Amino acid sequence: MAKWHGFGRCKTRLAKDIGKSNSAKVQSVMTNHTISVAKSLQKIKLIDISIAISGLGEKSCKRWSTELGIKKFNLQGKGCLGEKMKRQIIINKKYCDQNKIKNIIFIGTDLPDLCHLDLLTTLRELKHNDLILGPSNDGGYWLIGLSTKIISRHPYLPFINISWSKENVLQKTIDNFSSTKLKYKFLNKKTDIDTIIDIEKRK
Repeated sequence: MAKWHGFGRCKTRLAKDIGKSNSAKVQSVMTNHTISVAKSLQKIKLIDISIAISGLGEKSCKRWSTELGIKKFNLQGKGCLGEKMKRQIIINKKYCDQNKIKNIIFIGTDLPDLCHLDLLTTLRELKHNDLILGPSNDGGYWLIGLSTKIISRHPYLPFINISWSKENVLQKTIDNFSSTKLKYKFLNKKTDIDTIIDIEKRK
């Protein structure tokens, strides 16, 4: 899930402290880092990358995706984050079925310390769990991995009844599974870079 790093069109909270130009550069660097990490696993055929883009039209998305070296791209579309992720499941499900891809993993592009081990751990844990969550410092998550069981039977369950701007997104996601027998697992907590304070915490 990536947002175009246009001047004044991304990292608005961070821009208040470091300026629109610098915040756009930060977004660009973090996006490129995330894609580089994902490509390291795609190169050895462990994953297949699909980038979901917001902030650009379809032609510009195609051009940017090509520049990034990613063949498969989609527009995120309108709505809250949950609606955008549900849309990506619907869009990619047929492709996954055709190519025998069992799981879908969503990753944000706000993580300067994302590494290939995070994705390897997610893939390993999805063999024994239905849901993988990477908790973030703001009460949300930086990664969510969905097993084939969720994708086929409960594709909307992780995203219902959630206020995405609140600090209880992670807990609400877990609560959605309380009445099921689905298993979930946590990864290590990471800090999403949204404000200058998030950057200072990493020093």
